[in-house]
Amino acid sequence: MAPGSNPRALPGDVLIADEDNHRLLLVDPQGRIRWEFPSNKASRQGTFGPPDDAFVSPNGTMIVATQEMADTISLINIAQRRVVRRYGHPDIPGSARNFFSHPDDAMLLPGGDLLTADIVNCRILILAPGRFHVVRQFGTTSSCAHDPPHAFGSPNGAFPLTDGHYLITEINGDWVDAIDLHGHVYWSTHPPGVAYPSDSNQAGPGRYITADYSTPGQIVIFNRHGRALWRFRPTGKNALNHPSLALQLPNGNILVNDDYNDRVIVINPRTNRIVWQYGHRGVAGTAPGYLANPDGVDMAPPYSLLIRYAGSMGRP
Repeated sequence: MAPGSNPRALPGDVLIADEDNHRLLLVDPQGRIRWEFPSNKASRQGTFGPPDDAFVSPNGTMIVATQEMADTISLINIAQRRVVRRYGHPDIPGSARNFFSHPDDAMLLPGGDLLTADIVNCRILILAPGRFHVVRQFGTTSSCAHDPPHAFGSPNGAFPLTDGHYLITEINGDWVDAIDLHGHVYWSTHPPGVAYPSDSNQAGPGRYITADYSTPGQIVIFNRHGRALWRFRPTGKNALNHPSLALQLPNGNILVNDDYNDRVIVINPRTNRIVWQYGHRGVAGTAPGYLANPDGVDMAPPYSLLIRYAGSMGRP
């Protein structure tokens, strides 16, 4: 860990999608690697494309890794350390059956369906388990404008909310939309002062958090009316460089992957200070303590995102 990091800032281990190193890491609060996938360099350079995001399934047995730049999604059995299902065609973008174009933030729903944002195709998909069957699509393929649920402007995330709805982030126009899995739209707003909203999700009752994938980047908590409630936009040596995901943890701290700075950090929002860091700021590497463009984070069970939301997640 970086000097001054406090292991008590985290309630448990952190799952990191270390994109440019083609691997997933589970790192404990002391900065020790507890699990890695794939387990050898040859596999990382071969069959496992660069993971953009990774989330633990609601039952805690699987990890869904979205490989945005490879246009695929992989389901990984944690205990067996192997890919048990793959969606899409590696490095072949498209919009036809079983094709994606930059899929993002795929996650398993409690019933086994797969939910993903398909950025370039401007659609949200729900896929049946075990086969590529579209249960439901929101948005019109390649119609990239803000008109939910009929059209979305380059959606890059669909995250569960505690009321059973889902929060969709649209890059084009800086929009977030609360919808259910039948397509009813409850509200839409602009994350205030954000140039490139990324992976908006819930931070608490009536509070939503987004990362601004920019340089200098920022993390913003806002309400459904688009009013800023908190903002973290440091300058100087702690400036963020294209952060893409921020998650508020059960202890109130905020976990962030600061992509282009090659680090994962924890922010104490009460003091606006970085209290934990894994990775060397702006120095990519493969050795323990180093990352290369980490583009996704989740917590290990029982603090993982979908386990915390499993009881309230809406069903198709």
